[in-house]
Amino acid sequence: MDEGSLVVPRSESALVLPALVAAAGEKAQNRFLEFFLVNIRNKNTRQAYGLAVGAFFNWCTERRVSLDAVSPMVVSAYIEQHPGSAPTVKQHLAAIRRLFDYLVTGQIMPFNPASSVRGPRYRISKGKTPVLTADETRALLATCDLTTIVGLRDRALFSVMVYSFARVSAVLGTKVEDFYQRQGRGWLRLHEKGGRYHEVPLHHLAHEALTGYLKAAQITEKKAPLFQATGHHLGIPTGSGMTRFSALERVKRAAAAAGLHDKISNHSFRATGITLYRKAGGTLDRAQQIAGHASAETTRLYDRSGDDVTAAEVERIVI
Repeated sequence: MDEGSLVVPRSESALVLPALVAAAGEKAQNRFLEFFLVNIRNKNTRQAYGLAVGAFFNWCTERRVSLDAVSPMVVSAYIEQHPGSAPTVKQHLAAIRRLFDYLVTGQIMPFNPASSVRGPRYRISKGKTPVLTADETRALLATCDLTTIVGLRDRALFSVMVYSFARVSAVLGTKVEDFYQRQGRGWLRLHEKGGRYHEVPLHHLAHEALTGYLKAAQITEKKAPLFQATGHHLGIPTGSGMTRFSALERVKRAAAAAGLHDKISNHSFRATGITLYRKAGGTLDRAQQIAGHASAETTRLYDRSGDDVTAAEVERIVI
């Protein structure tokens, strides 16, 4: 393994220190490990920041730049040559900046060399996630084999994501106890980033799909994951929750079976739900409330209801 690399393993039980951190002494090593294992609680953020910081420190090691020699010019030079897209570069710079903030407050560095470095200018007004039409969504759901637990689970998962506008991680993080009845309707408690959660009423079709799956799978333990991985041969729930990657594999399989775009992903359900809701007359502020977004601008990125341009509209141009 490259000694300059940073590895955040799936077990999250250990880290391989970058060479320049290892050379900076025990105090720097401990502060570095604290940043990832104590300061960052979200495992997905930890993984993303680990990759970003590891790439930067590898770059520094190759140029024989020690930790105390990292300056604004070094960080700027790294950002200038970064081969990633603008959003990726900005994310990597944010990770580097946040790590050095932590090293500064721990008295490892005298100042943050990344604080004055500016990333590429980037602003989006509309998301690029592929959105399904109502017919395409029905076709995808129809690929689920309802004679099997796996098929029932997949239909329930897809239905919950599209009707609740939820992130896949929030849906997969739910327990059986998070699905409950209130005033004669099914509700779902979604666990969001930063320990937040919000509750959404379930569309009757999502409620039916979820109820059918739980009944067939005989999942009743309240603390058990709501959406469980299944055994490869018998399709029996294992008691362990699905991962984002296994959910994506099921989405890709269903999309291929329905003859849909190969770019369809977990995120497509959120964008599809919001878009179809807005086309049906739903308001942006209500969509924001259902999705649990802090800002309406975030919700607007998923709203593709205004994308349709008809031939009749184009023919309005008279020259």
